Amino acid sequence: MNKKALITGITGQDGIYLSQFLLEKGYDVYGMDRHKSHLDRGRLDNIKLFAKKNMLIFEIFYGDIGDTGSLYKLLSKTQPDEIYNFASQSHVHLSYEEPELTTQVNANGMLSILEAINFIKPSCKFYQACSSELFGDPSEVPQTETTSFHPKNPYAISKLYSYWMTRFYRNHHKMFVCNGILYNHESPLRGENFVTRKITYSLARIKAGLQECLCLGNYDSRRDWGFAGDYVEAMWKILQAEKPDDYVISTGETHSIRDFINRAVKIAGFEIEWQGSGVDEIVVDRETNKTIIAINPKFYRAVEKNILVGDSSKARKLLDWEPKVNFDGLVKMMMNEDLANFNLV
Repeated sequence: MNKKALITGITGQDGIYLSQFLLEKGYDVYGMDRHKSHLDRGRLDNIKLFAKKNMLIFEIFYGDIGDTGSLYKLLSKTQPDEIYNFASQSHVHLSYEEPELTTQVNANGMLSILEAINFIKPSCKFYQACSSELFGDPSEVPQTETTSFHPKNPYAISKLYSYWMTRFYRNHHKMFVCNGILYNHESPLRGENFVTRKITYSLARIKAGLQECLCLGNYDSRRDWGFAGDYVEAMWKILQAEKPDDYVISTGETHSIRDFINRAVKIAGFEIEWQGSGVDEIVVDRETNKTIIAINPKFYRAVEKNILVGDSSKARKLLDWEPKVNFDGLVKMMMNEDLANFNLV
């Protein structure tokens, strides 16, 4: 009998990559998706075809982790061996505007899943998607599983609740439940409101003549960026380990937004020049002499004193995991995909 996995938030970046990964491993995959008036499941079509061709189950159910009844019904019906929780309000900036919603989804909703597992199928393994935002202004660089947490925004605070509640259920109820503290992971499926995809998508639009300028914040902000496809493999390996535990998943390298721009514009075929300084620094297209990237003060943040960069030595040693796609490969993948979306390659 095939293993069965349930993925909440299945239509997002991580849900799509994990679905494909698990189906290739021979799993039957079930997903939970919120009911929306506008259906956006087109990205799942190839996954459905793969599952059908290989005589595997790939089925999506309407539900919401905020609705306990739908959770209990879904777990009772599917009886999953593993659950991966990606259902989240995952945008940090939006969490300032909607702190209550962020808490309801990221904290209370996740607790409802743990309660449903404990009541219906305690043997089910559970993966909770946590974030490097837990560290906030970190006390050390790089960060490990033992680095103290200093969350600085509603999103991070809600994720910290889910982190500690996962550990509580593991220790108190003896359940196989784990936290993955993942650093920024990107892909061509990343939402356009995240800075990496915002850059590649906007540059493609500028190239196609559909947009004049891209507005960003601080060019020198640095992040530990990896490829989402690599990171879902780490999630799976976390649940295959001999005992439940928590892991930092990261590349261990940082790059600035400026680095990302410099690589992306070359792939897109722009010849650029950086002009000005501070909040007035712009990127000019040498061919047209037009400004194609500028700073909007509403996006501007001071450079972080301490950098969020992860030490994933534990995962590399105990899970035999390491990222396969490097930073240059990630930028190339994302930029080429968006150029193709506008028929520019």
